[in-house]
Amino acid sequence: MGKITEKDIIDSIADACQYISFYHPEDFVKGMVEAYEKEQSESAKNAIGQILINSKMCAMGHRPLCQDTGSVNIFIKVGLKADLDISRDLDEILNEGVAKGYTDPDNTLRYSVVADPAGARTNTKNNTPAVIHYSVDANSDKIDITVAAKGGGSENKSKFTVLNPSDSVYDWVMENVRNMGAGWCPPGILGIGIGGNPEKSMLLAKEALMGHVDIHELKARGAQNAIEELRLRLYEDINKIGIGAQGLGGQTTVLDVKILDYPCHAASLPVAMIPNCAATRHIHFELEGSGPAVFNKPDLDLWPDIELPMDTIKRVNIEDITHENLSQFKSGDTLLLSGKILTARDAAHKKIVEYKNAGKPLPNGVDLRDRFIYYVGPVDPVRDEVVGPAGPTTSTRMDKFTKDMMEIGIMGMIGKAERKQPTIDLIKEYGSIYLIATGGAAYLISQSIKGAKTLAFEELGMEAIYEFEVKDMPVTVAVDSSGESIHTTGPAKWRTI
Repeated sequence: MGKITEKDIIDSIADACQYISFYHPEDFVKGMVEAYEKEQSESAKNAIGQILINSKMCAMGHRPLCQDTGSVNIFIKVGLKADLDISRDLDEILNEGVAKGYTDPDNTLRYSVVADPAGARTNTKNNTPAVIHYSVDANSDKIDITVAAKGGGSENKSKFTVLNPSDSVYDWVMENVRNMGAGWCPPGILGIGIGGNPEKSMLLAKEALMGHVDIHELKARGAQNAIEELRLRLYEDINKIGIGAQGLGGQTTVLDVKILDYPCHAASLPVAMIPNCAATRHIHFELEGSGPAVFNKPDLDLWPDIELPMDTIKRVNIEDITHENLSQFKSGDTLLLSGKILTARDAAHKKIVEYKNAGKPLPNGVDLRDRFIYYVGPVDPVRDEVVGPAGPTTSTRMDKFTKDMMEIGIMGMIGKAERKQPTIDLIKEYGSIYLIATGGAAYLISQSIKGAKTLAFEELGMEAIYEFEVKDMPVTVAVDSSGESIHTTGPAKWRTI
């Protein structure tokens, strides 16, 4: 074969970043379709349906599956016999590919990577650097590459421990899955690494997530070793916990459990666990000197035609909502929300509280009283879009600010996943409400946003305060004004273990 050039590597990485931003892996789609068809929980089925509709829309429209277009992970195995025509460090070449992919004007992706993480946390403006893992193959004349994009919601739920050799990996995983909530946007894949040492087990867990969804093939042929037995047992029992799609309660929490192991010291048992969310994104390819990688478009028949049930959904005009009539909405209700809402994430919340404590009004006359706050950091719009994909971020990160926001007088909050009990108590105390939008349905949600303008903190980029005008934005009442949480009642209803 010919030479593998810098341009081939850069273009392949850029195209891979673009490809995985709008195409789910085919095996993941098939797993989601199966989960949708068998799901008996109405709320969970509706959430999976939205994720699949969003997935097909993104495949057709070439826009991101999730507003969190992730940080990039690259696994690269370099063949020592490969004919490389490069004059720079491979890190630099790979990162140029990432930057090119994320800044593509036809499908601009969100820049989520910050430098100086313990200090200024300044956005790098092109989503670099990637996290790169190298290995070599002495007998190969190719470069083997896997590119993945991992969102913060699932990465933040990663767990690690060193067990005693006599401890149960099964028990540790089950306990952590029960406690990690829905901020990782289930249903998804669970990657587990066992052995090695602390850093090796974490790497094994991440690498495990790159495998195909094949749990049903394993179930059909039967386990042939201890790892396969553990995979099957965890898959069956995690789904019996009842967490379900988006934590709403249901029969499918994981589509597969993937495990890789490695020999370790006799005195220890390192174990790591990393989930992949409903925006699972990765692709594998090889470069052998014949030009950049070519990625084939999936057949659109892969996705079923899904229509969400409208008979149980209430249309609600925000202008008609007051603190006094919020009690009409009950935990589990599905709403189509229309009107004007404000956005704010971590950085904006921090600034809001600073202004409140200083007794200063917010910039440009922004008033939060009697408003709904949507926890979102949207993707920049392209072409004629009002806003890019704009799905919710994990709400628990805003729990620390909730009391201040309630004192300011907000009416309600929109995000994803559960709230901690002190926040639920505040919602009840102030007669507020917490709604959730479906994580993993960002492009679908953005279609309900008919107007968007920046109101304050423009320097924060996607974390600025925006005003969105929405029409029929799909949300579910997660915590009602009486303090009842769907993330408590839903899983309890479907739990069988």
